[in-house]
Formats: sequence, C-alpha cells, structure tokens
Amino acid sequence: MTDLAMLSVTEAADAFAKGEASAEAMVRASLARIDAHDGQVNSVIRLDREAALEAAAAQDKARAAGAKPGPLTGVPMMHKDMYYRAGRVSTCGSKIRRDFRPTKTATVLERLDAAGAIDMGTLNMAEFAQNPTGHNAHFGDCHNPWNLPYCTGGSSSGSGAGVAARFFAAALGSDTGGSIRLPASICGVTGIKGTQTRVSRSGVMPLSFSMDNVGPLTRTARDAARIMTVISGQDPLDATSAPEPVPDYEAALTGDLRGVGVAVPREWFFDGADEVVVKGFEAALDALKARGATVTWVSCPALRAIGTYVAVVSRVEAATIHANWMREHPGDYAIHLSGRLYGGYAIPGTHYLEALSRRGPLLRQFCREAFAGHHIVATPTLRMRVPTLAETSIDANADNWARHMAISSNTRPFNYLGIPTVSIPCGFDDRGLPIGLQLSARPFAEGRALQAADAFQRETDWHARVPAL
Repeated sequence: MTDLAMLSVTEAADAFAKGEASAEAMVRASLARIDAHDGQVNSVIRLDREAALEAAAAQDKARAAGAKPGPLTGVPMMHKDMYYRAGRVSTCGSKIRRDFRPTKTATVLERLDAAGAIDMGTLNMAEFAQNPTGHNAHFGDCHNPWNLPYCTGGSSSGSGAGVAARFFAAALGSDTGGSIRLPASICGVTGIKGTQTRVSRSGVMPLSFSMDNVGPLTRTARDAARIMTVISGQDPLDATSAPEPVPDYEAALTGDLRGVGVAVPREWFFDGADEVVVKGFEAALDALKARGATVTWVSCPALRAIGTYVAVVSRVEAATIHANWMREHPGDYAIHLSGRLYGGYAIPGTHYLEALSRRGPLLRQFCREAFAGHHIVATPTLRMRVPTLAETSIDANADNWARHMAISSNTRPFNYLGIPTVSIPCGFDDRGLPIGLQLSARPFAEGRALQAADAFQRETDWHARVPAL
C-alpha cells in the first residue's frame, strides 16, 4: 500500500492500464498516507474519502469489463480549494466562503474527470490565493514536509506540500504571481503555469482578470506534460481561452537538448540572491549542458519596468474583484490581506491602464533580449533559501513584509509577460530545503519548457527524493 502512494502520475496511470495496480488500492494507499501524516502538514481542507473509493471501485469494475482506460485513469489527485465542483463546498481558503457551494463545475475538473483522474477532495491554500508563503488564518498554516517549521510557498500551499509528501500523485494549483511555481520550488516538486489563456479558468475563483493561470503540481515534468495535454485548449465557457491547437506535450520529451539555446538574464533574478541558491543554479546549468544545451548570459533591461507594472496590475484587479466583500465583510479578512487589498484602491486608474498598455511592447522587448537565438530562459525560482513560517508571517510581525514579498520576486515577471514557465527541483540548501530551477519559453511553447525540464530530470534525481515525515 505504501509503495503505491509513491507512484507518479504516469506510473500510476500506466500501472492501472497494465492491470498491475487497482484504482482502489492506489486511492487507499493515498488515504493511508494522508491519515498518517497530514496532521503535521495540514495540506487538506476537505477529504472526500467515500466518493473517491466509490469512483475507484467503478473504474476497477469497468476495466474488468474491458473498458479502455483514459490517460489519467486510476490516478489519485486533490486540488486547491478554489476549483468549483457543483454542490460541494469551495472555501477559497477564506472565512467569507467557508460555506459556499457552487452551482457549476470547473472546466478543468471536468476534463480531468473525463481523462479518468480520481478527485479525493480539496487542499489548503492562502486566503483567496493572496500570499506567497502558505499562511492561512482561517484553516491553519500549511507546513513544509521537508522541515515542518518552514513555509511551503503559496498560494497553492496544500498542493505543493501534498504532492511532495506523496499524499496524492498530482494537484491543480493556480498562478497569478508565482503561486504554482513557488510551492513547487519550496516543496521540491514540479509545477507549470502555461501561456496566459492556455487553460480555461471557467469555474475557478478569480484573483486577477489578466494574470490568473491554471496548472498542475506534479512529481515530474512528464506528469505535468500529461496533465497539461488533458486540461489545455479552448473552452466556450471562458471567452479568454486561446484557440491555439494543443500538442501532445508528452510526445516531445526526448531527453535531448542538443541545439537548444538557454539564456540567463543578468538583471533582476540574482539581486541579493543567497550564495547557496546561486551555486545550486549554476550546477543546474551544468546539467542542462550535459544534455546538449548551450547556455548564454544575456542582458534584459525590460525586467526593471516589468517588476513595477506587475504589482500595479495584480493589486488593482484583486481590489476590484473584492470590492463588495471589502465593503460588507472587512473584518473577515486576515490582517495582511486587508492591507494588500486596501492598497489597490489607492492606485490611480492611469497607472493601471499604463501597466496594461505596456504589456505587449515589453513582451516583445523581452523576447528580443532573451529569446534571440535562444529557446529557454533559465533563472532561480527563488533568490533566497526557504524561510520559516515565523520569518514570513506579516500578521504576527509587520517587519517581515519585505521578506514575505521577496519570495515571489523571481516569479512575478512571467505572469506579466504571460509566457509558459516551469519550476523543478535542482538541489537542496544547507538546511535541507529544496532549491528550484525556473525554465521559461516563448508564448505557447509549453512543450519546449517541459522538454528542458524533463531532460534535466533525466540527468538528475532531485525530483525523486522524498521527505522523511
């Protein structure tokens, strides 16, 4: 039972398809591990135990009758508690929505259902997806399975921690300023946000109209590729979803990076970076070279403006979405979230419109600076070593604000640019906490970013390591 909980997405789906493992056995293995260890980690908000076992039993019965399995049949998954499933509570990690029952199901959940994934329930998250650490005043903080006093990254805290702890094979997160890639980096797993508009957001709690992204946290790049192939594509229920054809991302994973150019920007991503992070990143570049990639350091002056504009867009859009609740239930927000939202109301409309209007020109400039002759941009996911929950709690100590916000410094620019970006583990620091490598590609080139991530994981074993809970 314990061994089955260690299976990745592709391993679990393949084991089911070959008759080597039953869906029920895999779900029971995941439930047993949650029961044994989530009291320490606090990754789960709602566990749909009986529904998951019933779904698994139905899949086993269908296979016995000769039914052809889907690409994710039998795979245990859970999701950030902001993906709506009709009739089931979706708290969004908040007090305000503690009893909210949506009337529709998110398109991405329907696509996962159709592919055979087994939904076991919902996961802890930052309140309304608005912090990069994993703190939650209403459901309790999520803890890093590698070292419990340390933060998990946010806002998809339960997704990152649960995948790392082997509670389930994969989870959906969301990424508006790094909320998939941060917990992926800090918890030592793989996470991808696609190109803006690549995945439908219908039935998903909004945070920022123009920067929200849906994506998975998994153990491997191959797992992420399989899930992205399932959930990507145009959706008539989301007018912003792109009509761009969806390739088979998994088919592009050759392990070969010969002819692939990797650019490393000199600006922004290394400002004040911890030495152990830089050393881990440099070693990661060597691993990419070992697979055939060429690495070049480049200059990207556009990044300075991007760092300012991304904050303007996200603050104003979040404040707009929460305007009614901020009027009617101001006391139901955590202190740090109230402070963040109120600040959005003080930003002039002209600044917001300027930030929006500059996105296209700055994307073109960044592509000229970084992608001219290159296919991938590589950076550290975080500049710093993983901090503790105490060091990043701004409700407890306002002096922690700078450290709290610095966590997402390296991830936010790619939300403004809207380009696909993956975070994968590339080492551990001197305290035994993970270090993350961030790989970005041109718009709609998710396959290229996943190809580089997969090649790196064939060269290294950081992604295979398991925290000793």
